[in-house]
Amino acid sequence: MAQKYQVHILKAKKTNNKKELQFELDYQQSLTLKQRFEMMFKKSNQIKEMLIKNGHRKPFEVIKRK
Repeated sequence: MAQKYQVHILKAKKTNNKKELQFELDYQQSLTLKQRFEMMFKKSNQIKEMLIKNGHRKPFEVIKRK
């Protein structure tokens, strides 16, 4: 069953890297360890699918050495 996450949005008039980083760290700390891993696996799969779709990911290869 898919879990719903709270939406956290940072609104800023100017770009502020320190504020963005702190916002992201605070958000990650608000999640449980299980939620963080689920998010990581989900994002990893999205990236993998994008690479496959765009032809940038090689299939697994077995190399025979002599």
